[in-house]
Amino acid sequence: MGQSGLPLDRKALWRDAEAAVTGKGQDMTPARTETIDLNGNPFFVRHWGDESLPKLLLLHGFPEYGGTWGQLAPLLAARFHCIAPDQRGFGQSWAPAEVSEYFGSKLVADMAALIGDAPVHVLGHDWGAAVAYGLAMFRPELVSRLIIMNGVHPVPFQRSLAAGGPQTAASQYITYLRSEGSEDRLAADDFAKLMALFSANMDLSWMDAETMAAYKREWGRPGRLRGMINWYRASPLVVGLPGEPLKELPALPLERLQVRCPHLLIWGSDDTALLPEATEGLEAFAADLTRVEIAGADHWLHHQKPQQVAQAILDWLP
Repeated sequence: MGQSGLPLDRKALWRDAEAAVTGKGQDMTPARTETIDLNGNPFFVRHWGDESLPKLLLLHGFPEYGGTWGQLAPLLAARFHCIAPDQRGFGQSWAPAEVSEYFGSKLVADMAALIGDAPVHVLGHDWGAAVAYGLAMFRPELVSRLIIMNGVHPVPFQRSLAAGGPQTAASQYITYLRSEGSEDRLAADDFAKLMALFSANMDLSWMDAETMAAYKREWGRPGRLRGMINWYRASPLVVGLPGEPLKELPALPLERLQVRCPHLLIWGSDDTALLPEATEGLEAFAADLTRVEIAGADHWLHHQKPQQVAQAILDWLP
């Protein structure tokens, strides 16, 4: 039902959305941008869609920024007011140098301040999923519905990281990123190592020269690479070694890590960074869970298959 109480015409919504971003003259530019104060710090925010529509908060991951929702957000803007911040440490938002400024509670507090008092729909990808889950678990009054794209709940992910199996092997890059000075190594030679990490076993055919230049512009802002990598350094997740299961793990408050709102998990089936085992057992933490798989897409599904991702979201909504 729409806000007026009348039935939503989903096919008409989809036709309008698809027409807005397909064919020649595609316009991925947000309707409005602003810099706002959140808990005393500046954050850059992009908006798509009529601001009277229900709000959808879009949370990017590493090594992206709010502008990278430009392919997906216009497809959802007929139904939502899409709000896409550069998260702490990224793009044009506040980027403190201290690792302690990237603890999960502070990242969640940023977005809780952005949401305000009324609940919104929240969509998170990669590290954005960690914040989205944090909001749903610890600030449930702010999240009406939760959408995750190739992102992980902390408990299944920690279990897979500790198992010594394929996910442990796939996540060894985390140890590299956490090492002191990794940001300097990633930035060297025009971000050669960061681009190699970005594209490792992934399809980047969607990234043209203009898009790559935009990424490098955001990465090159003073202090941003350190801020981005501090998300990894501040995380309590323990990464084991391949073939060496960890027996002692940090205690997790399982009862507090429940997602009590409706939850949609959209998964690019060819992801080589996050494997299916990283979501095994998610149903124990999300009773109202719907899983949708996007074939032929990997970790960067919102760039590779934006129409399919948008359709999955619109089809799931009541």
